Amino acid sequence: MKSKNIRVIALTAVIVTVFAVLCAGCVSTNESHQTISVAGSTTVLPVAQAVAEVYMEEHRNADIQVSGGGSGVGVTSVKSGTADIGMLSREVKDSEKTNGNIHEYVIGRDGIAVVGHSSNVVNGLTLQQIKDIYQGKITNWKEVGGEDLEIVLIGRDSSSGTREFFTEFVLDKEDAANTMQEFNSNGAVAQAVAQTKGAIGYVSLEYVDSTLKAFEVDGVKATVENVLNGKYTINRPLLMITNAEPTGLAKEFLDFILSDKGQKILSDKGFIPAQ
Repeated sequence: MKSKNIRVIALTAVIVTVFAVLCAGCVSTNESHQTISVAGSTTVLPVAQAVAEVYMEEHRNADIQVSGGGSGVGVTSVKSGTADIGMLSREVKDSEKTNGNIHEYVIGRDGIAVVGHSSNVVNGLTLQQIKDIYQGKITNWKEVGGEDLEIVLIGRDSSSGTREFFTEFVLDKEDAANTMQEFNSNGAVAQAVAQTKGAIGYVSLEYVDSTLKAFEVDGVKATVENVLNGKYTINRPLLMITNAEPTGLAKEFLDFILSDKGQKILSDKGFIPAQ
């Protein structure tokens, strides 16, 4: 009887010890839980979301919150401290580097496709024609070999890195015509062009599908391959930025997106890896 009691006491002690270890593990997990926010470019947004999902699956203690708003929002959010990482689809301006400690990480590159309605009979435009269209000098598709149809200008809003790059590279830093309709994301531009017969717009290559017609530019098709070989010149860097040397989860996330696995996700999304 005495021996039986000793065994019961020993078993109870083991159970208590195991329970204590498990509880200690729970406390440790909670204490190591980390959260970061990533905000900015709607071009980089789908890549950041995809990479974050994979990272969080592999690291259950990580919470990575990703939102859009445009490249401008990426900069202001990081500098104000409301985001740990900013996303940009353009280079950081010198004016944005003041009053901060901006660290830049090029995570890939992207081509900008100039697109029209899928029924558009025009196959290609020159860079000069695109500029003239967006500045209101060419207003009808018949002027560039198309049907007699008024051109409807579709573009991005002022916080967009895609718009800033397009203005600098295609429009030579000159303003577009005030008739241009502004939208706040690549997806919204793509949808507007797909639904408007006379429309012209510009979107990241990732957003080109069967509902749109991507025009050749100076005889070169807008493809990832032609961006890689340098033939398609309307392309720009994709960046992530921090407002100090990144640490903790922010550093781990940036390291992950620049790793072979992260770059593969970026490539699968239709972008060009940085490495």
